[in-house]
Amino acid sequence: MNWRIATNGVALVIAISSTSIVSAATFNLQSAEVSQSKFVSADARSVLSSIKVENEYQTGYKRKLFIHWADLDGNGCDTREEVLMRDSVSKPQVDSYRCYVVAGDWVSPYDGAKLGDRGDVDIDHLVALKEAWDSGAWAWSESQRKAYANDITDRRTLIAVTDRVNVSKSDKDPSNWMPPLRSYWCTYLGDWISVKARWGLSMDQSEFGRISNLLVSDCSSLTIASWSVAPVASAVPVATTVPVTTTSVTTTVPATTTSVSSVTSTTVPTSTTSTTTTTSATGSTASTAVTTSTTISTNTSSSGSSQIKDISPGSYCAPVDGLGSYKSLVYVCSKTSADGTPYSGNRARWRKFAN
Repeated sequence: MNWRIATNGVALVIAISSTSIVSAATFNLQSAEVSQSKFVSADARSVLSSIKVENEYQTGYKRKLFIHWADLDGNGCDTREEVLMRDSVSKPQVDSYRCYVVAGDWVSPYDGAKLGDRGDVDIDHLVALKEAWDSGAWAWSESQRKAYANDITDRRTLIAVTDRVNVSKSDKDPSNWMPPLRSYWCTYLGDWISVKARWGLSMDQSEFGRISNLLVSDCSSLTIASWSVAPVASAVPVATTVPVTTTSVTTTVPATTTSVSSVTSTTVPTSTTSTTTTTSATGSTASTAVTTSTTISTNTSSSGSSQIKDISPGSYCAPVDGLGSYKSLVYVCSKTSADGTPYSGNRARWRKFAN
């Protein structure tokens, strides 16, 4: 910002208020600090023995700490749509304008159910976000948590499953939940171990013990497939709020006229900043106030008008009381059903809006 100030005897008071700024950083994938190296397939029990066993860190978790359903590779499709396309057993129909899966066919490996409505499909973090937090993600950077929450570089991290089965699983580990389809147990255990090992996550004693027992009894010949180094987003384009500061400057010189002119207009992605300058003068003094205001809109159409985002009925959501749309119907993000019954785990889900 360039200021032109001509003063001849004036008391100047300039107040500057800081505002939210948006980083336009781009995403690049690089090696995560938690990953050791590329892994070559090995016996499941050998991989399990490499995982640290310790008590869980059970404080501070909030789902919003894991920014999920983002578009890390910049192809215009968020992570949920990517997995819906990837896991459809038929060629999915996709609205390419907004990268939205209109139709597809899915088979949930947890229960073997065949699903033809995306509203019945949840994209499950095989090792749930809270479980990841308790097992070591609490010490990760924001970019590492975002990379984990949107990891499609290894298909074991995220998987399309029946929504109601995903609700029953919640954030449980194998010591207190296994898939209803028993024939999938060994695959599930192998995937669980691989995710934990790849991301450097620990296990608690009961989790480790149950998996060890199942590897001996049910899955004695289980081998875990190789994986690549876990990714991490190098930067996160989220709003950063700077504490408000005020600076006052008073100057007196022996003249009577002042002119201050400044007009600044800055445009950043999804953010508009304007600066307005007003001047009043009486006699030999002038007072100039500079006020900066910022308005950020995250859902706009090409014409600039607000939109209600498209959602998947029944899936987890945030923020509570937010509105969404599915097949021209309005949905609300709520922790209770329409009749007031709380959802399992006190987690918010998309349901039809009721007046």
